[in-house]
Amino acid sequence: MKTRYDWKSTKRWFRYKYLGLLRAKGGPSKVARGFSIGLAIEMFTLPTAGFAFVLIFPLVYLLRANLPAALIGFVFGKIIYIPFSILNKQVGDWLVPKHFKVYLIHHLPHMLSNIIRSGLDLIVGGMVVGAILGLIAYFPVMLLLKYHSNRRKEKRKIRKEQLVASHTKE
Repeated sequence: MKTRYDWKSTKRWFRYKYLGLLRAKGGPSKVARGFSIGLAIEMFTLPTAGFAFVLIFPLVYLLRANLPAALIGFVFGKIIYIPFSILNKQVGDWLVPKHFKVYLIHHLPHMLSNIIRSGLDLIVGGMVVGAILGLIAYFPVMLLLKYHSNRRKEKRKIRKEQLVASHTKE
């Protein structure tokens, strides 16, 4: 006999993971760095057939960021990728010289030249736009996490004062 799925346990698990992320070692800066890395990498992942995803792991290690936050940033980047792909294409078209693209197409194997023809602008533009988005996203994420952390500290301080006051009355 099938049992019904317990959605409360799923909600509880997500809340547990969310709190773990907010209380991660290294503080808000480490989590914000991870989110920014994930967001930046996603901006040029699709044209590279998902290979850029592999870059998250060494970047998280080198920049001492938080891996779960990087994965969340990566997923968030997937959500906003479609509108930004237009900007990525325009920026890449502006940055990549036309003669360079023609040179690559004629000197690479046929399959690789098809990828370059269709995706070079998106890759280059995605790298630039992704780096800028990552830098822009870092500060609001860090400030939100610091705000949450300070709010939590204040609540704990008030609770501790109430506890001390209740013990002194007795």
